[in-house]
Amino acid sequence: MSDDKPAIDRDLIRELAKLLEETGLTEIEIERDGFRVRVGRGATAVSVAAAPAAAAAASAGAAKPAAGDPAKHPGAVTSPMVGTAYRGPSPGAMPFVDEGSKVVAGDTLLIVEAMKTMNQIPAPRSGTVTKILVEDGQPVEFGEPLMIIE
Repeated sequence: MSDDKPAIDRDLIRELAKLLEETGLTEIEIERDGFRVRVGRGATAVSVAAAPAAAAAASAGAAKPAAGDPAKHPGAVTSPMVGTAYRGPSPGAMPFVDEGSKVVAGDTLLIVEAMKTMNQIPAPRSGTVTKILVEDGQPVEFGEPLMIIE
């Protein structure tokens, strides 16, 4: 590692730690301006690392995808944030989609609540929902696969 790392933003780390506490998650990671910050409970407290796009792409390409890993599926819809996934617009309401539902790009698939804000997650492509990977009210991580559209 080089000595030209940016100063650690203590307020950012405190905010991430507070978010961990509020959501009950064990780890949270964000990337900003080519640097990654991870805050977690347990053995890993704080980690800051340079993550140039080229190096990240090279390491992602070098990793062999695990068999059956839904995150590697070309139709995977991943969570754009850390939060709680809700399959319907309100408690007890019918879910936005079920397995077998046909969707058009832009249709709402589910909601991810993050910091008391309800964020609708739109379908990135048209197709059929073949697999739903989250339960209603389940905590989700950034990049976690939520469902698969084929």
